[in-house]
Amino acid sequence: MEKHGPLTEHLSRRDFLTLLGGGTAALWLHSLIGEEAPGGRKPNIIVILSDDQGYADVGFHGCKDIPTPNLDSLSSSGVRFTDGHVSCPVCSPTRAGLMTGRYQQRYGHEMNPGGAPEHGLPLSQITLANLLKTAGYATGIVGKWHLGMTPELHPQKRGFDEFFGFLSGAHSYLDPLLGTPNAILRGTEPVDEKEYLTDAFTREAVSFIERYRKHPFFLYLPYNAVHAPLHATEKYLSRFKEISNERRRTYAAMLSAMDDGIGAVLKKLTDTGLEKDTLIFFLSDNGGPPGNGSSNGPLRAYKATVYEGGIRVPYVLRWPAKIPAGVVYQNPVISLDVLPTALAAAGGKLPTDRPMDGVNLLPYVTGEKSDPLHDLLFWRMRENKAVRKGNWKLVVAGATPPQLFDLSKDIGETNDLAGQKPDFVKKLTGALAEWESQMVPPLWSPQVRLRQLRRAVTRRVRPATVRK
Repeated sequence: MEKHGPLTEHLSRRDFLTLLGGGTAALWLHSLIGEEAPGGRKPNIIVILSDDQGYADVGFHGCKDIPTPNLDSLSSSGVRFTDGHVSCPVCSPTRAGLMTGRYQQRYGHEMNPGGAPEHGLPLSQITLANLLKTAGYATGIVGKWHLGMTPELHPQKRGFDEFFGFLSGAHSYLDPLLGTPNAILRGTEPVDEKEYLTDAFTREAVSFIERYRKHPFFLYLPYNAVHAPLHATEKYLSRFKEISNERRRTYAAMLSAMDDGIGAVLKKLTDTGLEKDTLIFFLSDNGGPPGNGSSNGPLRAYKATVYEGGIRVPYVLRWPAKIPAGVVYQNPVISLDVLPTALAAAGGKLPTDRPMDGVNLLPYVTGEKSDPLHDLLFWRMRENKAVRKGNWKLVVAGATPPQLFDLSKDIGETNDLAGQKPDFVKKLTGALAEWESQMVPPLWSPQVRLRQLRRAVTRRVRPATVRK
């Protein structure tokens, strides 16, 4: 994929060198990406994923009513991507793309799992966990999997040494759902978890870091917060008595619990001396939906759409040993970039037997490269499609005529310029068609079974959203 476009970085190469100072910069820029950390150890890698979080619901995007001090700290001490995207506006396909570094439409994982438990990440696909395990990493996942529920699709069959979490797309925060196909599992064994689920996931993540503190590790931490059902404990609800909207208040409590958890992970890294040599990603799996109390701020629409409200998300990267604090990167990036970036840091090698769509972010955020990463970015979820080139975005939403937006002037996608630029619309439509010709049809229809499971989860939990 070509790597050029009209957007510019916040820091130029000259500014970057000035920021670091001549001697430090020379050492920094001459270090090789993938080089082992001081002492001969490879960097640890942590990927933290929130679930259905609104774009505007972090302090570093201007949120006022829900403090997120730990996410803000992560952002200020690393790189904040103002134009960070995911590859799909719903949960499972985004996770498939993140785990493979490839557009999930290349292998038919276009929608959330449908009507059968065997719907999930095809066995033909190589995961980031597979690749990092080959590179000598201990690998663990704590949280929501949502890439298949059958034994052959289990995380420990897809490159992870350890798993604590659930397999489907949603789960109660208060009920372990023992006796159901979606119980909390440690490995393959159901767990009668008593703790609020977000806190339990934090506990397990901190434990994983402690157990592998002397060995390079990859921790995938996909919280299910702040996805429905809206469940919170009084510990967190009591922080938001001033929020009168009950749904927003519960959402705020759930988000605050996750932010506390991320703070506990960061503290553990500091206490174990691993902070500088740990590469951390944070992003949401899609934009906020209309029903969970979230806010996408200035963006148009929400989850399940290919407008910015569905696909633009909070997106942060931090690696103190390699990347200076306070970088703001303004070119478009996508969740597909996580895999090649992590693998480059680990000194691993990308597969050569298949097209890879993500790009290694490290030389761009360190100033070694100044051109935009992606010439074109694409989205498709059935009849909803989009293509991005520089500041320009073409949206095809169902049967409506194509819409064209200049995101540099219209982040809310309110001013359709398609009628003024028919030739450009034709060019982008052709690019989208060319990309689609390389993809395959969806392997399954929309998520009937998952909706049924979510209803069952809701019925099992008492109506109150609070546990003392």
